[in-house]
Amino acid sequence: MNVKEQIKEHIASQPEPKRSDIQELHQLILHISPECKLWFDNGKNDKNETVTNPTIGYGYYTIKYADGRTRDFFQIGISATKTGISVYILGIKDKTYLAQTFGKTLGKAGITGYCIKFKTLKDINIKVLEAAIRYGFKAQNESTS
Repeated sequence: MNVKEQIKEHIASQPEPKRSDIQELHQLILHISPECKLWFDNGKNDKNETVTNPTIGYGYYTIKYADGRTRDFFQIGISATKTGISVYILGIKDKTYLAQTFGKTLGKAGITGYCIKFKTLKDINIKVLEAAIRYGFKAQNESTS
């Protein structure tokens, strides 16, 4: 099964209204970056044990560890959680930027250095979330060029 099929199957497996919210976010991100690399992490380790929620990823960047190792990863991710949805915006150098820039206008959401969590899309301002995602793609592209 290819990545697009895995993503489609994963979205279809979600209960409503989460399924519709994840589908809407998926379409939004593809609209923002139509040619981006797609990823799907099923949340299982090499022993087939569940270690995290499955995540749909978009874009591409290389994580550089302090010991010199590197790892290819996605820039933007969305994950259905027990309590709602998490949107990951990875690779941002300033861990206070998301909260300071988007926190007051986003709506009912929790924001950490790289994660925006909310219960449903109706709880947030989708245009503000879109701006945060656009920033994530732009900021990461600038830091790798």
